[in-house]
Amino acid sequence: MDVKLYAHDGELYVLARSTGRQQKELAIRRKRLARLLRKLRAMRRSLPSRDQVLLRLGAAKKEAGRAFGFVKIHVPDSDQPVTRETFHFQVDTSKLNAAELRDGHYLLRSNLTADDPAVLWMRYVQLTQIEAAFRSLKSELGIRPIYHQLEHRVDAHIFIAFLAYCLQVTLRSRLRIHASGLTPAAVLEHFASIQMIDVWIPTRDGRWLILPRYTQPDRDLQLLLHQLQLTLPSQPPPRISATPSALAAAAQASLW
Repeated sequence: MDVKLYAHDGELYVLARSTGRQQKELAIRRKRLARLLRKLRAMRRSLPSRDQVLLRLGAAKKEAGRAFGFVKIHVPDSDQPVTRETFHFQVDTSKLNAAELRDGHYLLRSNLTADDPAVLWMRYVQLTQIEAAFRSLKSELGIRPIYHQLEHRVDAHIFIAFLAYCLQVTLRSRLRIHASGLTPAAVLEHFASIQMIDVWIPTRDGRWLILPRYTQPDRDLQLLLHQLQLTLPSQPPPRISATPSALAAAAQASLW
């Protein structure tokens, strides 16, 4: 990380350059740009109708993001047929080169006057981490909206959401070590396929044989568990209920 400071009119400007971030932004742009060019070449080969071209371009623009702006695309007019002459494209090399020169460069404006640039950059990174934490609490962990009328229930809701966020941060740290290409949301989505159920089997003497079982993970989930160095416990042993509960009685009534 290279940092330069410039003070002017009581404010401090911080120019930061990150080589690692530069390589990451360059790789992301090239990947999206290559995918976009493949789709455009496929459209030039198939030559669909003009309406289909516009629909496919809209979908490609949404997927490519900012990379879409580095390609000049000529679309035929409404009264023109779609041919290789009326529908063509080319990469805007000058705009692309200018963007690559800005990759990994950040200009921060602050009223802090710390002498060490590393302190300013650390506080800026902490700000982005705080914003990410609020987004995670509001979206993934569902802390908002809160439909409670009593204050202690609101406090309990926020406390549980905070504990869930702590577990999410722990999972993110574990993924950073063992599976850096995965996000906590993606891992939790895979783990959601594991469910726990109780199988109730009636016995002749009126009692119930209870078999707690969880879903056996498929091959992909087994690889994920192995990568994270996690091991599922053994299936719980069966147990016998001497006095049937209301749920068991209802299940028995449904059987008969």
